[in-house]
Amino acid sequence: MHTDTERCVRAVRSKDARFDGWFFTAVLTTRIYCRPSCPVVPPKPQNMVFYPSAAACQQAGFRACKRCRPDTSPGSPEWNARADTVARAMRLIRDGVVDREGVPGLAARLGYSTRQIERQLRAELGAGPLALARAQRAQTARVLIETTDLPFADVAFAAGFSSVRTFNETVREVFALAPGELRSRAARSAGPAGRTTVPGTISLRLPYRTPLHPSNLFGHLAATAVPGVEEWLPRGSGSADGGPTGAYRRTLRLPYGHGIATLAPRDGHIACRLALTDPRDLTHAISRCRWLLDLDADPVAVDEQLRTDPLLAPLVDAAPGRRVPRTVDPAEFAVRAVLGQQVSTAAARTHAGRLAASHGTPVDDPEGGLTRLFPAPEALAGLDPDTLALPRARRATLTTLTAALVDGTVTLGPDSDWDEARARLRALPGFGPWTVEAVAMRGLGDPDAFLPTDLGVRKAAAALGLPATPAALTARAAAWRPWRAYAVQYLWATDNHPINRLPD
Repeated sequence: MHTDTERCVRAVRSKDARFDGWFFTAVLTTRIYCRPSCPVVPPKPQNMVFYPSAAACQQAGFRACKRCRPDTSPGSPEWNARADTVARAMRLIRDGVVDREGVPGLAARLGYSTRQIERQLRAELGAGPLALARAQRAQTARVLIETTDLPFADVAFAAGFSSVRTFNETVREVFALAPGELRSRAARSAGPAGRTTVPGTISLRLPYRTPLHPSNLFGHLAATAVPGVEEWLPRGSGSADGGPTGAYRRTLRLPYGHGIATLAPRDGHIACRLALTDPRDLTHAISRCRWLLDLDADPVAVDEQLRTDPLLAPLVDAAPGRRVPRTVDPAEFAVRAVLGQQVSTAAARTHAGRLAASHGTPVDDPEGGLTRLFPAPEALAGLDPDTLALPRARRATLTTLTAALVDGTVTLGPDSDWDEARARLRALPGFGPWTVEAVAMRGLGDPDAFLPTDLGVRKAAAALGLPATPAALTARAAAWRPWRAYAVQYLWATDNHPINRLPD
C-alpha cells in the first residue's frame, strides 16, 4: 500500500487508524516517522515519504514520533493472512527467531539461502531481517524500560542486544532519547500506579484495530480452558487483573523458561500482564499473546467481504469485529483437537485437564490457580495409551500424532507451510477434514480454513437458509474467501453456546 501515494496521503489527512501498521509516514523536514493516525497537524504532501515498515523508516534515518509512538502500532495483517515466504519470515522474526538463531537459522527454517531471504524482505519491506529484528528489539527494550525497574544492562540482554553499548546507541537512534530519559518520561506520565510493582511481572497494552468483539474471543477461550493450564477470572473476583470485564490467564512454554499471561479486554487495547521466569522471553510471549487473540487482523476488510453474502450480513452487522481465537502453541492445539473429536466441549476439557495433570510440568502461580504447563509432545511420546480414557482408535491417533511431532514428520509453527501441514496431518490415522481444518484455523492461523462438516456450522447454516450439506456449503463459502475462518465465528454465534459470550 505504501506505493499508492495518493491513498496514503488521504489516510494521513483523515487520521484513519485502520491503516496503522499498514504503512508509516516519514516527514522529510523533521526526520520523524509516524503512524497514519498521528494526532499532530499533517505535514505537506511534498514532505511526506511512505515506508512499509518501521524498520525501513529507521534504516532511512528517521526516528519514532514521541506523540503517536508508531513502533507500537498493530502489526500488518498481511503477515497473518498470507502463506508465502515473506509472510512466514515475518512471523518467525516476530517470534524472535533472528535473535535466538540469527539470519542463518531463519533461512534454514524457511528452506532458502540467507541471500534469498535478504533479497525478498528488502524488496517488499525495504529492510532486511537484521534491520527488522533490530526494530523489534528496540520496541522490546522500550517496554522493559518503561514498565519495569530492571537495570539497563539486564534490559539490553533481555531485549536481545549483544552489548549494552549497542543497546544505548539503538535506543538513542530510534527514539531520540537515552534509556534513562525514556524511563523518566514514562514514570512522569504514568504516575506511581502506572509501573509494575510485582517483581518478575511486566504490564503492557496490546493494540488492535477496531472493531473487536470480545465476547466470542474471550468467551471461546474461557469455555474451552484446560484446568490447571488456563483459567478465567470473573468480574468481582477480587483480582485487579480481571477489571470490569474479567480476564483470561494461561501458562506459556517459552524458549528460555516459562511464563503466565493475563489478558483482559479494554477500550482500544488488551491489557496484558506477563510473569516471566526469564525476561529474554518477552518478545516471544508478546508475539504468542497477539497471535492467540488475532490482534493483527483487519476486521474492516474481513467484515466487508462477509457482508457481500446477504444471509451473513445481518450476523456481521449485529456484532462486527469477530476474531479467530487461536493458540499459543500449535502442537498443543493439535493434541487438544484429537482429544475433542466427537465429544462435547466439557468432555474435551476434562480429557485435556487429565493429560496436563499427569504429564504437564508443574508451575507456581501465587496470584491464581494455574498449576501446569500443557505437556510438550516429547513428554507425551512415551505415555501408555491404555492409561487414556479414550476409545482405542482415538488413542492410536493421539500416539501417532505425538510421535510425528517429535520426529519432525509433522511440524506446526509460524513457519509452517499451510498446505504441506494439512497434507501431512491428513496422512495420519484418525485425522479427518474437521480435525485438519480446526488445526489449520486455530493452530496455524490460516484465515481461510473452513469447517463445513462441523455440526454447529451446519446447524447455523440451515437456520440461516444456507446450504447445510458440506459440499454445498463449501461451494457457497467460495464467496467468503479469503476469510472463511471468520465466517465460521459468525456462524457459531447463532448457537447459544458459552463460547459465544463472556462468562458472568
